[in-house]
Amino acid sequence: MRWDATTSGGDKAPRFVPAPLGTALGRGVRNRCPYCGVGRVFAGYLTLVPECSNCHAPLARLRADDAPPYFVIFLVGHLLVPPVFWVEKAYEPPMWLHMVIWLPLFTILCILLLRPIKGAVVGWMSTLGIVSVEDDDDEKEAPAAAAPPLHGLPDRNA
Repeated sequence: MRWDATTSGGDKAPRFVPAPLGTALGRGVRNRCPYCGVGRVFAGYLTLVPECSNCHAPLARLRADDAPPYFVIFLVGHLLVPPVFWVEKAYEPPMWLHMVIWLPLFTILCILLLRPIKGAVVGWMSTLGIVSVEDDDDEKEAPAAAAPPLHGLPDRNA
């Protein structure tokens, strides 16, 4: 769903002007609101705050989902796989030594990069206006449609 941050949805809704892409990415990397640059993006390690404490932008609606881990794996893989191959070709260490060195290094780099990259993705999404739709109330009110039984199999709901 596309969210126009420059318009208000009513009298009480504030207006949010998206920052330029580079500014929004930089703010997100530094754990700052991509709109105002003052409030924090994260309440925990990776949990987004419901809204900015300064400008009240709905940051929790900017759902990054699987993009940050994808970018982290892509980046860390491109940084560390060439040295792994170089060490293997030059020194031919035993496999256990590879595991002792490279697995912790991959893990530590992924943990360190995940939060800033998620912040950057949230900043990127703020410039694009991509937000999640809050249909929780609609889904709770609508009854689930019963699927017809498969041909030849008994209906479990009966």
